Amino acid sequence: MDPTLNPLRILVVSGLEERRRDVAGAIESLGHRVIQEAEPSRVGPATSAERPDVAVVVVGEGSKDALAGIDRIVHEATCPVIAILDVEDPLFIREAAKRGIFAYITSVEDPRELESSIDIVLRRFAEYQDLEGAFSRRAVTERAKGILMERHAIDEREAFEMLRTEARHTNRKLVDVAEAVLMSHRLLPRSGEPADPVPIRDHPSTS
Repeated sequence: MDPTLNPLRILVVSGLEERRRDVAGAIESLGHRVIQEAEPSRVGPATSAERPDVAVVVVGEGSKDALAGIDRIVHEATCPVIAILDVEDPLFIREAAKRGIFAYITSVEDPRELESSIDIVLRRFAEYQDLEGAFSRRAVTERAKGILMERHAIDEREAFEMLRTEARHTNRKLVDVAEAVLMSHRLLPRSGEPADPVPIRDHPSTS
């Protein structure tokens, strides 16, 4: 990756201002842009406002604060996280891995090590998103087949063929057809059940 052609927007998190400055300087020396330097307690507002491409979390003595920060980054920014370990802590590494950390390094004395870690986490994150998307698409298709099997009293092969035929005739992706089946199933009442009533808003009297 050539950062001069595609600079990343990176969030730096540390409880120590000096460490935030050090790491931010290393990142900027690589040609990337530090969008914000934040304390762990300020990670939520920073991630919501800035939407970084990568977050770098410096882990010192306060590893619990770092873990809480990683939680917020993963859930609010949906970006890969790199940890820089000022204090090596195997327990922290295990807990951070459960929360979605993608890599860790022990120093930024050589910015090239940080650049290598950034390249690795971006590839891993892309692979993870592709895999997650594949599982999601498969789940949608399986649910749609189940609906068709129940509604038309057909087997799984016939249900899949219905989806595939509709996708071919309408020039749509199979997963899009499956999502349409799920949507119609949610909107239509079950057999023997009345449709949900449509709320009627009160209108001001014209008398």
